[in-house]
Amino acid sequence: MHPLKQYWLAEELERDLGDPCNPESVMSFKQVIELDELEAFPEAELTWLYNWKLHHYYIPTNCGGEFTSFEEFIAFVRVMSRRDLTTSISFTTLFWSFLTWMAGTEAQKQELAQFMKDTNGAMCLSYSERAHGSDLLAGDVTATKVPGGYLLNGEKWPINRATISGVTFVLAKTDAEAGSRSLSLFMVKKAELDPATYSNLPKIKTHGIRGSDMSGIRFDDCFIPEKMRLGKEGVGLELALKGFQITRALCAAFSQGAADTALKTTLKFTLGRQLYGKTVFDIPHPRRTLVDAFLDILICDCANIGAGRGFHVVPEQFSVWSAVVKYFVTVTLEKMVQDVSVVLGARYYMREEHDFGIFQKVMRDNAIISVFDGSSIVNLHSLILQRRHLAKFRARRDAQSMEAIATRLQTTFTLDQPVPQFAPERLELFSRGADDVLQGLEIALEQLQALEPPDLEPEVLEQIEALTHAVLAELNAQDDFLGTAAFEHGHDQSPESFELAKKYCTLHAAAACVHMWLHNRKTLGEFFANGRWLALSLRRLLVAVNPALDLPPRLDDEPLAQELLRLYGEDRMFSIVPFQLAKSEVQENPIHAITELQLQAQ
Repeated sequence: MHPLKQYWLAEELERDLGDPCNPESVMSFKQVIELDELEAFPEAELTWLYNWKLHHYYIPTNCGGEFTSFEEFIAFVRVMSRRDLTTSISFTTLFWSFLTWMAGTEAQKQELAQFMKDTNGAMCLSYSERAHGSDLLAGDVTATKVPGGYLLNGEKWPINRATISGVTFVLAKTDAEAGSRSLSLFMVKKAELDPATYSNLPKIKTHGIRGSDMSGIRFDDCFIPEKMRLGKEGVGLELALKGFQITRALCAAFSQGAADTALKTTLKFTLGRQLYGKTVFDIPHPRRTLVDAFLDILICDCANIGAGRGFHVVPEQFSVWSAVVKYFVTVTLEKMVQDVSVVLGARYYMREEHDFGIFQKVMRDNAIISVFDGSSIVNLHSLILQRRHLAKFRARRDAQSMEAIATRLQTTFTLDQPVPQFAPERLELFSRGADDVLQGLEIALEQLQALEPPDLEPEVLEQIEALTHAVLAELNAQDDFLGTAAFEHGHDQSPESFELAKKYCTLHAAAACVHMWLHNRKTLGEFFANGRWLALSLRRLLVAVNPALDLPPRLDDEPLAQELLRLYGEDRMFSIVPFQLAKSEVQENPIHAITELQLQAQ
């Protein structure tokens, strides 16, 4: 078992699901491709997950469940997602239960926990409308007050699991004249509704996740009792936005699982494919492409595992952190999948060839993750509105605040240290200017300058220091610019503001990598401790931020290629925390034999 306890559940789930390349395994590539071709809902796969009691890990312990850690949550979602995003997403609509854990009464929490545990209950989120998209305040669905409750009227579309679910969280207008206080949120149990007053809309045909229940729901004078309202009347928008802070960051785990499969199946192809008297992996360009893909996965690991722990330490900062992670991780890994498709060549486009055609499904399915729970533009816009406050807060830091930041960073990024219980009541609509990850960068530089361990190569440490200084310089330049730029109101932000927000996300990811390395050099193994991956990652990120920078030359990346081969040969997750995956059940697998020979040759 993995030394870090929070990864035990993921390893157990992996073991019981089995090798996805074995057609007989649960959620095997062969099975999920067949379901995708039929556009069939993965009922049997979801039933298996319920029977395994995985849904208990979406319910907090104080509500009778097993959820304790978002870091653990991210790990097991990656396990599902590397097999099939359709199943993983359909199951993980359960994470909307956090709306109730955050805002519900004790009675509502117990009712939902019982619904989930006793009936294998599923749920969906009914926010978006055909005519209004992400403009929630413009919604037309109304909840009109009547004795004992409300009458719901209107249509929500498109909604994942709108038809095949027992609970739907409905955002509806209770006072059209109240502006931002016009919306209320309801936890609607369909079993308690008059079937004549609501109807499900037809299944929508989609490019990816074809088997999902993507549909909608319509209400016609549908009575719901007052007990179904979450929180006070008029706080629906606030609850919705806080709920997004949780789910946006967790959506990144879908992309992480998909990226693992995209890289694994491509690496498998390059090791078995002979061209010009050598394997494709031995040709410099595809080898570099796969190494860079590996770097992208490691970078996103630092950002999202850090966020998973950060929920427990600084939830009040997640209006920033969640937007950063949702944008950066999903977009980075979507591009990564596209990059490695070039190495796979024509086979990436085939629906049957090579691992049952799983790559093309991963590519189609993964493309929707950056759109879920607020698109990339929505998340960048949220960040733009807070960016000036972040710069002002950073300028006001003093010795006392820096000491507090250092303490919080240590808890957030030290993976063998426990985190506090998640306190959703501490979520805020705005972070009030705080972002420990980037505002603690000077602390990280001081820690780097104090390092003189004999196991670190001087050239590697010098590059890490120099590149971290460059990250800080880019952040300072951005803050200085914002100090003189005119403020842009509402939705009138310029394209240049969106570019600045993108760069902020990239700098945030770079800082997360530095913090993760500093706090885990002694616990995550020799490859992680060496730091070469970090120097290469920082350089890669800085080139994206400012291609004109004068940066140190790229370090030799052959050790990363060898680590990639090692993890593949040992059936481990491509990750800074390479936990054990289900063992390959094909003992004479020639690809693993080639991997072993390549490792021995080194």
